[in-house]
Amino acid sequence: MFANLKIRTRLIGTMALLGVLIIFIGVKGIVALHTSNNVLKDVYSNSMVSMKAIYEAQIQIDRARLSLDRVALAPDAANVPETLKRSQDFIEGSNKFWSSYYSLPFGAGEKELADKVAAQRDALIKDGLLAAVKAINDKNKAEIDRLMLSEVTRLFRLYTDSSEKLSGYQLKATAEQYDASQSAYDRNMVIAVGAIVVGIVLAAVSGYLLLGAVMGPLTQSIAHFQAMAHGNLSNHIEHGRKDEMGEMMEGLQQMQERLAGTVRSVREGSDAIATASSEIAAGNLDLSRRTEQQAASLEETASSLEELTSTVRQNSDNARQANTLATSASDIAVKGGELVTRVIDTMGSITQSSDKIADIIGVIDGIAFQTNILALNAAVEAARAGEQGRGFAVVATEVRNLAQRSAAAAKDIKALITDSVEKVGSGSALVNEAGTTMEEIVTSVKRVTDIISEISSAGREQEIGIEQINTAVAEMDTVTQQNAALVEEAAAASQAMQEQAVKLAEMVAVFQVEGSNIAARKTASAPVRSATRTHTPAAPARKPALKLTPKPAAASAAKPAAAPRKAPKDESQEWEEF
Repeated sequence: MFANLKIRTRLIGTMALLGVLIIFIGVKGIVALHTSNNVLKDVYSNSMVSMKAIYEAQIQIDRARLSLDRVALAPDAANVPETLKRSQDFIEGSNKFWSSYYSLPFGAGEKELADKVAAQRDALIKDGLLAAVKAINDKNKAEIDRLMLSEVTRLFRLYTDSSEKLSGYQLKATAEQYDASQSAYDRNMVIAVGAIVVGIVLAAVSGYLLLGAVMGPLTQSIAHFQAMAHGNLSNHIEHGRKDEMGEMMEGLQQMQERLAGTVRSVREGSDAIATASSEIAAGNLDLSRRTEQQAASLEETASSLEELTSTVRQNSDNARQANTLATSASDIAVKGGELVTRVIDTMGSITQSSDKIADIIGVIDGIAFQTNILALNAAVEAARAGEQGRGFAVVATEVRNLAQRSAAAAKDIKALITDSVEKVGSGSALVNEAGTTMEEIVTSVKRVTDIISEISSAGREQEIGIEQINTAVAEMDTVTQQNAALVEEAAAASQAMQEQAVKLAEMVAVFQVEGSNIAARKTASAPVRSATRTHTPAAPARKPALKLTPKPAAASAAKPAAAPRKAPKDESQEWEEF
């Protein structure tokens, strides 16, 4: 029963069993990883985070106590307010850490320990630290010493003892979780090793059975293929299996039968090929004569195209020269535009400088006015002083005269500068108009340059197109002449093909086909070959490719056309039309 099962069914069954085993191992591993991940997550969230919050809350309380100790040693120091503020921050930080611990889930018995620590912590803060802060603010030295040396120390010791018990509880819970995780790991390891061993045994047994089911039929197939390689197509192939190996043997038998039919067809077709090849050789001879006539006509056409190419090339050269001149004119116009732009920029700079000078003159005018006022005040003070201030009054009068003269000169210069600014503005407007006109000239010159460039490009494309046509005609002439020789070579090839057909028949005779009575046949093609050879003319001389240089029409007309071969008298009307 197992031998009649298909190999596909066997493979599917084996792979299904192995797949189930692999899925079992994978699912078991995933479950183990999930369990381990939950344990680690619980250790972190319920133990590590809790222990860190308890530790940080205790550290903040300790820092607040140390800050108050420093204040108690020097209650009149200048930094007492800052130290008290820092101790308050430490207490608030401790409260935040303790609140974060209380927001986490509690284990069995942990709530009672946490409540005891909270009560002692609240007593330490309220009756110890905050009371000390109040005594410091009240500057009660005796109360400060009593609290810091006795009460705070006692409350802090009680708080740390309770906190250590709570931390010990967290460590114990973590150790219990580790032991449970280790037991689960050992159990999963045993299950995984057992599943792997079962998979290895199952794979070995399945591989052995499949190897026996495949190798026997495969050896028989190899023997049949070797017999077919030696030409024996008459062996009988037995196949009694119902699996894929049986189907392969049945397909091998069908392939042998079809190959035998193909060999028979090849033997029959080799004679037909020999007959057809002799007819092809005769037709190729007539085709060779017609190609020579076509080559002479193509040569005359190439001569005319050379003259047209010369004319088009001359027009293209003239267009290129015009394009060069237009490009130079465009460059000169662009340079003129750039110079006008620079002049505009310079006029703008002059206008700005004139405005700055006018501003400076205004400042000078203001200074002169203030100097005049100061000189007037000085003269008044000198007049009040009487005889003692007479000399000072003379100096003040001179200074006032100088200030008035400076103010008058500044007004004159300001008027001149204002007039100059107005004239510079008019010149700037004219220069701007000149710049606009120059830009229009540059644009027009560029348009002319673009038009001439397009004309030059079109002439160049026309020249290239004519040259390509000339080249194509020359190549057609060369190819036509070559075709004449190739046709004769094709005739020789068809005769060689006829000989190969005879050899093919002899080679096919090697195969032994069941139920056939075949003798090695020889086609009588020698008379056909000799008759074909008697009409083969000499190969035409090959002409060189035409050069693409322009030449006079007279020289082109004086060149004689290639003399075509004389066609035989028995050529048909169809070849004349070709």
